[in-house]
Amino acid sequence: MKHFSIAVAIAAGIAIGSIAGVHAALPKPPAKTEAEKAAEAEKAAAATAKEAAENAKAQDKAVANYKKNKGIVDAPAKTSAATTSGKK
Repeated sequence: MKHFSIAVAIAAGIAIGSIAGVHAALPKPPAKTEAEKAAEAEKAAAATAKEAAENAKAQDKAVANYKKNKGIVDAPAKTSAATTSGKK
C-alpha cells in the first residue's frame, strides 16, 4: 500500500506541474522604441512599393502577351480630318 501511495503522489505532482506549465504566462516583450517603429514602417513601405512595381510589371507583361497572341497591333495615332482625301 505504501508503494501505491508514493506512485499516486508522484503522478499527481507530475499532473499538477504539467497543468501549471501549460497555463503559465510568458513575460511581455519589451516595448518598441520610436526608432524601431520607424524602421519597421519604412521596411513595410519599401515592401509595398516593391510589390506594386512587380504587380505593374506583371500586368504590362500580361497585356503584351494578350496582344501578341490575339494579333492586336497598337493603333497608330488618329489622323486629323485635314489629312484625309474625303474619297470613299
